[in-house]
Amino acid sequence: MTPDRKEQLVTGVGVREYFQDAVQAALINQRLSVCDETVIYIVNLLTVFVRAEQLFESTEDGLRLKPLVMIYAEVVEARSDNERDRSLQKLGDIALFISGLFAHSLSRSLVDVDYYIAMGGSAYSYLADSGRVSRNNRVLKEVYIELGNSFSKFVDVFAEVGEQAQLNDSSDILRLYEIWQCSGSDHAAEKLRKLGIQPLRTQPLTH
Repeated sequence: MTPDRKEQLVTGVGVREYFQDAVQAALINQRLSVCDETVIYIVNLLTVFVRAEQLFESTEDGLRLKPLVMIYAEVVEARSDNERDRSLQKLGDIALFISGLFAHSLSRSLVDVDYYIAMGGSAYSYLADSGRVSRNNRVLKEVYIELGNSFSKFVDVFAEVGEQAQLNDSSDILRLYEIWQCSGSDHAAEKLRKLGIQPLRTQPLTH
């Protein structure tokens, strides 16, 4: 994760622990062996995107998900290597999250899940081959290698996590947690507890 994103990883210990358990269970069920750092990365990714503003962008028409082609354009137009790497990571992260958890919604769009898998896998693979990543963080290079080489398998892992958490129905954990954070709703908190999640207040992030 980039430094800025690291500051925003944990929005609640209960949610993070929930995703940790769910990811580990999915990896075991699908017989996918990965390094501990990759597990941490995808758990962090799930935890970050609990906050809608991390996944969506604010526009005049409300929150919108930026199309992958526009993120790819940011990669092409990047003014520095670091900026390009950040955009590539964003491309891979969003492609993995959406294709894993919301593949059903892609069937109604102009692009399908295969497009997301191809774009996301290529983004991570490019990062893995980057000499900059190799020099700065060999562990992160290994994470990108695993994500790039087995992207479709990680999509299945995310899909299983989504099924466990009932992310596609009225019990949507991401939306419930967001409602609870914004309003302190006792009803939302109770529904989270029934899903095995203990909502915890955290201090506002400082920069």
